[in-house]
Amino acid sequence: MDEFELIRSLASRLSPPSADVLTGIGDDAAVVRFHGGKLLVTTDTMVEGIHFLESTITPHNLGYKALAVSISDIAAMGGSPTVATVSIAIPPKWSFDAVGLIYDGFNEIGQQYGCDVVGGDVVAIDGPLVVTTTVLGRAETPVLRSGAAPGDILFVTGSLGGSAAGLEVLLGQARATPVSQAILVNRHQRPQPRVTVGMLAANAGVSALNDISDGLASELHEVAGASSVRCVIEADLIPILPEAKEQGRAMGKSALDYALYGGEDFELVGAAPRHAFARLLASAGSTGVPITAIGRCEEGDGVVMRTAGHLEVIEPRGYNHFKR
Repeated sequence: MDEFELIRSLASRLSPPSADVLTGIGDDAAVVRFHGGKLLVTTDTMVEGIHFLESTITPHNLGYKALAVSISDIAAMGGSPTVATVSIAIPPKWSFDAVGLIYDGFNEIGQQYGCDVVGGDVVAIDGPLVVTTTVLGRAETPVLRSGAAPGDILFVTGSLGGSAAGLEVLLGQARATPVSQAILVNRHQRPQPRVTVGMLAANAGVSALNDISDGLASELHEVAGASSVRCVIEADLIPILPEAKEQGRAMGKSALDYALYGGEDFELVGAAPRHAFARLLASAGSTGVPITAIGRCEEGDGVVMRTAGHLEVIEPRGYNHFKR
């Protein structure tokens, strides 16, 4: 079974949650009723050799990125992060100084987003370095993946493809200019969770949100499956980072693949009724983060893309643990 089948199988072994659990397993974060409000809870793990190599990220940026991944989940619920716990399993080859730099990265992004690191755990391990982050957040009206409806506009924030292209640079596979390479590496190592835009989206009344961790194709399939709709996107509307386009041309490959299947952009993809999308555009104008309509929801299922005048089925080919 693949990652998502395993999650469903493991979840089936758990008892039904209590009445205070408003949204359990299956979204970017759980939603729990807490003192009259709504508490968001999410956890992520990064494993050396799977999610990163010593050659592809500095210790400081590893801490920054690890916490950014969980903060992005809170953003995808339309919430704001409040506190975090972090746990590290440290192998002998990682020095205490390097681990200290990881914590400097935690601290930098925590201060940037108002998310205090309040605890965690540190253990020794004979295997690879493992970093686990848990973030708690707040949301007045959490936005789930399951709210999209036929007729909704599909949109994304920012631009896509930069992280996957940046990983190629770090692996020594890229052929773009040095300036472009620096921009792409920064996109891979230091993602910017869209917390402010996520909160504005919730206030505007968008119907669904998801963060782009495993590639746009995979995330759209999650929205389509959770909402029981078909996502129809336009290839020429997908905003791709110019430097990723440059690298794609230099590599003789489609930059669209970076956006659809590369992952780790940590932008938001969402669905919204027309009036809610208009409100979001108006309110997000001051953030400096572009919001781009890329298609719409229809009755049906799955994800299709219109390109060169014809429709093609888009498979969820983003990163998937356990899938061979």
